[in-house]
Amino acid sequence: MGLADAQSQPLLRDIAGEDALTGAPDRGIAQTRHVFSARMSRDIDDVEEVWRILSVGPMESPGQSYNFIRLWIADRGVEHANKAFVVGEVDGQPVALLPLHCHRYFGFSVYTWFPRSQVGAYAPVSDYRKLSELGPEGRASLWSTMIGQLSDADAVYLRTVPEEIAGYGALFSELGKALAVETLYRAEFNSWEECDKLQRSRSRRKHDRQQGDRLDALGKVEFELVTDREQGLAAIDVMFRQRSARFKAQGIRDTFVEDRLIEFYKTAMCPTSGIDVRLHVLRLDGEIVAVRYNVVEGHRMFCLISSMSADPAIQAGSPGKQCLLRVMQTVFDAGIGVFDMGSGFTDEKRHWCNVQIPVRQHYVGCTLRGQIAVSLHQQFQRLRAQAKANETIRRGLRHLRQLGDRFSARATPSE
Repeated sequence: MGLADAQSQPLLRDIAGEDALTGAPDRGIAQTRHVFSARMSRDIDDVEEVWRILSVGPMESPGQSYNFIRLWIADRGVEHANKAFVVGEVDGQPVALLPLHCHRYFGFSVYTWFPRSQVGAYAPVSDYRKLSELGPEGRASLWSTMIGQLSDADAVYLRTVPEEIAGYGALFSELGKALAVETLYRAEFNSWEECDKLQRSRSRRKHDRQQGDRLDALGKVEFELVTDREQGLAAIDVMFRQRSARFKAQGIRDTFVEDRLIEFYKTAMCPTSGIDVRLHVLRLDGEIVAVRYNVVEGHRMFCLISSMSADPAIQAGSPGKQCLLRVMQTVFDAGIGVFDMGSGFTDEKRHWCNVQIPVRQHYVGCTLRGQIAVSLHQQFQRLRAQAKANETIRRGLRHLRQLGDRFSARATPSE
C-alpha cells in the first residue's frame, strides 16, 4: 500500500485551501489540527476489514457494498493495475474509502466508480459521524489527501453522489467540483398504512383498483417474493427477455445483453455471493408477467431492474404497476424502512416516492489535461440535461443513437 499525508501534497493542499475545493463557508474558522493520511491498494482483500467497519451504518447504494463490488470486479475481469482502493485516515483512524476503477484511453487515465448506471447512486464508503465532525475544511483536507494517492490519474470522475446524507447534511461538497444532474427517488414509510394514506388519493385508489380488475379478468393473479436461487434464476431469465423486448420496441441499446451483464445478476443470487437479492414476481395463470430485482442492505431495499410483459393484451391490466402496488403493500410491514427506486424521473416514482435527493457528478482534475477534460465533460453534461428537458432534441438524439446502433450491428461480422 502507498502512504501519503496532507503535508506531502503541496498542489492538493492549495486545492483544499481554495474555498475547500467548492467553496468553504466561514473563512474565520480555525484551521483544523487533525493529521490526515491515506493509503492505497490494488487488492480489494487488503481493505475488506476497513470496508466492512465503515459500511456498518445505512448505505446509500449497493455500490458501497464490499460483496457487491467484489463480485462486480470478478465478473468484469477488472485488471489488477486498474483497481484502486484508497483509505483516508484522520489521526490514524479510517474515516473514508474510495473504491475506484481506472479507465485508460490513449494514455489518459480517469478514475471512477466500478459499476456505471447499474446502481442508482454512489458515495464514498464513510463513517458519516466522523466526516460530519471534521467540518468543511477538514473534509477538504481528507479528500485531497486521498486523491493524492492516485499518482497516475489525470482526472477523477464520481457520478451520481447524493447531495446530502440524511441526518448529516452535505458531506461530499468539498470532494472536487460538483454538478447537479439528476434526482434520486425513495419511498420512506413506517408501514403500508402510512404510505397509502400519504401517497394515494381517492382517485388514485380507484384507478389502481380498476387496473387490478382488468388484470384479474385475464386470469389468476399471484404475487410472490422470491429468494430461492433456482426459482430466482428462472424469473431472472424472464425479466431479461422482457427487458430486451422493451429495449427493442424503444430502439434503445440493450446494455444487459451487449455488455454481458446478465450472468452477474444471476451469480448475485448465489448464497456464497453475500448479496441479499430479493425478487418480486407477479404471475398470471402461472406465467411471469412482471419482475422487480432488488438488493437489500440493512433496512433499505434498492430496486435495480424492473420488467413487465410486452404482450399488449396483458399490458391492458398494467402488470408493472400492479406488481409495484403489491410491493408497496408488503415491504414496509416486512421491516424495510427505505425503498430506493433509483435516479431519473418516472410516473411510478412520482406516485410512490416521498423523498427526493439531488445527486451530483463530482470532478477532480489532477493534471492540466485532466482539468480540460473535466471542463469539457461538465459542459457536455449541461447540454445533455438541457436536451433531456426538450422533447424535440431528445427525439433527435434517440434517432441518431438508433442509427449508430444499426451501423454498429452491420459492421459486426456474424459468428
